[in-house]
Amino acid sequence: MSHILLVDDDTELTELLEEFLVGEGFAVTVANDGGRGLELARSHPFDALVLDVMLPVHNGFDVLRKLREDASNPGHSLPVVMLTAKGDTVDRIVGLEMGADDYLPKPCNPRELAARLRAILRRGRSEVESSDDNLTSGHLRLLPREHQCFWAEQSVNLTGAEFSVLRVLVENAGEVVSKEVLTEKALGRKLMPYDRSIDVHVSNIRKKLAEQGASRELIINIRGAGYMLTDSQG
Repeated sequence: MSHILLVDDDTELTELLEEFLVGEGFAVTVANDGGRGLELARSHPFDALVLDVMLPVHNGFDVLRKLREDASNPGHSLPVVMLTAKGDTVDRIVGLEMGADDYLPKPCNPRELAARLRAILRRGRSEVESSDDNLTSGHLRLLPREHQCFWAEQSVNLTGAEFSVLRVLVENAGEVVSKEVLTEKALGRKLMPYDRSIDVHVSNIRKKLAEQGASRELIINIRGAGYMLTDSQG
């Protein structure tokens, strides 16, 4: 049974979501402020975190930043779904840039949240069960089982969503992969109108690879078509 940490100060909403998710086969722990949520995420091995942006004590961005910056805590690589204000594109982009795996606007549909969580958890299992021990493209090497990425043998720290996006691009190196296909294969859902999740994940991947010496042209955007992993090596 997958164990979800739900952090939101809206008690009515958390009761609704907890009841639905438990009915869908999840175990759920609830925290109503960012301080308690951060404490739990750091000290318990949850499978995923559902995190509201507007929280007392620590807001959602602070919680996410503190989790991602400390590699020694259990929550460092925890998959995160951010809950953002409806129509607030800035919050969505900021959350993704800071390392969130996905987002949902509030008020969220419990069934859609369950579907997003299943997609994230299924993605993690598929990587563990993968028969691909080593995926390479030039200086780039991915180890799906270990969820590790290397550029010229230097470790690159990617979130779960970023790793999945890069894996799809490596598997299709030299070919254009549409955002629709990347969203379905890497995020496990359909591309929504005005959805910039793939764009932000690719931007994050570029930055992290560039820090290890990769060319900014390693992943290029083919306007109106999608993204392609090139043979540019530095």
